[in-house]
Order: sequence, then C-alpha cells, then structure tokens
Amino acid sequence: MANQQKLKHSLSLVLKHIFHYNKRMSKIEVNIAFIGCGVMGGALIRGMTKIVEPKYITVSAKSFDEAKAFSEQTKCNAVVSNTEAVKGAKFVFIAVKPAFVDEVLREIEPALSDDAVVISMAAGIKLEAIAGALINRKHTLIRIMPNMPAAVGEAMIALSTNIDAKSEDVVVVKTLLEAAGKVEIVDEKLMDCVTAVSGSGPAFVFMFIEAMADAAVKLGMPRAQAYTYAAQTVKGSAAMALETGRHPAALKDSVCSPAGTTIEGVAALEQNNFRNSIISAVTAAYNRSVELSKK
Repeated sequence: MANQQKLKHSLSLVLKHIFHYNKRMSKIEVNIAFIGCGVMGGALIRGMTKIVEPKYITVSAKSFDEAKAFSEQTKCNAVVSNTEAVKGAKFVFIAVKPAFVDEVLREIEPALSDDAVVISMAAGIKLEAIAGALINRKHTLIRIMPNMPAAVGEAMIALSTNIDAKSEDVVVVKTLLEAAGKVEIVDEKLMDCVTAVSGSGPAFVFMFIEAMADAAVKLGMPRAQAYTYAAQTVKGSAAMALETGRHPAALKDSVCSPAGTTIEGVAALEQNNFRNSIISAVTAAYNRSVELSKK
C-alpha cells in the first residue's frame, strides 16, 4: 500500500514538474523511441497515441520501408537506424525478438541519453541480461510482458524493474502502457507465470470460444452468430469478474439453478477434467517459459 501511494505521489510530481502537457490536446509531450513496430510493439504504440502526440514517438524497424509504412498509419516518425531512433529519447522500448535484444542494446548504447529509460518486452530476457549488455548501469531498466489484447486496448501487462529504477520513471511508463490496457507491477520472479497466464492465455480463451461456437453450430445456430454469442459471453463474464470483484466460484454458483441446465453443463465439464486441463495447459506454458529463459 505504501509503495502504491509513493507511485501515485511520484506521478503527480512527474506531471507537474517533468513533462509538459499540451493544454489544448491534454497529451503528454515526451520523446519515446520504439525499436521494432511489429504486432505487439505496434499495438502499444497505437495505444500510446491516445495520450502522447504521435510526433513525439519515433520508430525504427528491420527495414525502413516497414517503419515508414507504420508511420504513415500512425503519424509517428520513422527513421532509418536504431541509433537515430533513440537519440534524445527519454523512454526507449525494445520491441524485437528475444534473439536480437542483446545485439540491439549494444548497438544503441552509445546513442542513449544518460537518463534514458530502457524497456524490454522480450520474453525470457531477464533484467540482469539487459543490464549486462549496457555499459551505463545507471539507466532505469524495465521489463514488461504485454499480451495480444493490447491490439484492442484490453491488454494485461506485467511490469518489473531493476532495483535502482527511479519511481517517477516507473510511474510514467506504467501510465503510458495503461493506454493499451491494465498494468500491474510484479516481482520479476513471477514473469514466467505471467507469460503462461496472460501471455499464452488468450490462445486458450480463443480455443474455448471456438469450441462454444462449434457447439452452437451443432445445435443449429449460424456460424457467424455462434462466434458472436460465444465471444460476447466470454467478454461479459470477464467484465463481471473484474468489475464486481466476486470470486469466480460465487459467480458460477449464481448461474447454476437447482436441477437446471447450467449445473448439468458444469457436471459435464468436470467429468471431462475441464479445470485440470486448463491448469495443465498453463503449467506446460510456464515450464516452457522457464526453459527458454535459461538459454
């Protein structure tokens, strides 16, 4: 609780004394660089443009044509090199595949501002490894794990920092990311769990939606309508769990009438080890994440 209050206090100080707001647009004016603008990086950038003027966001990519095409869609700046992208940037997001993180960090190190904050979203790359690739150990380092729903502004994003991270920097990064969804600060040791639950989880949910829709089609509903019913049911149920704060079991019980249809379906799920299958899937994803982080 005390840590959360400290972060809120830091945010107010940051907004008052460090960053300038465009009063007419009510957007933060701070230089941001993205190395990579693929699916996940692109989703976060699009979210950030809700609270940051696009002209303050610079992107580079594997090819300039890719960066240019993205900039034409978002009105961000496209540059030809990674080092050019990070010059003068306060917040530098590394949105490349894990295998290229070390190479990119060593490439951009000479061009980083002394007070630059480096944020990596590469799965399995620990803060220790990020620090090891940088000569200047005074940078605030942040590791994040976003997920696919960032593309529609409904991400679940985990955030971890190095021990020397400045609280005001962490608060601003959290604020920037919240434009793409929900953000929580976690201990880095939980990142493999985060990867398994929120990183891999959307695939499991999509499978559930598909299965529900298949059942509806089997029972006579048109395919397009079946997907709408299944997806909206999942969306609404998730919203209830988040907004009411009630235990999922209590919410489930409230739908199950005595001798009714729902309890029959619940019994069928239990008979087919539904919950154990989900637990096994998340555990398998977790074990693979741990394995990858050791390579």
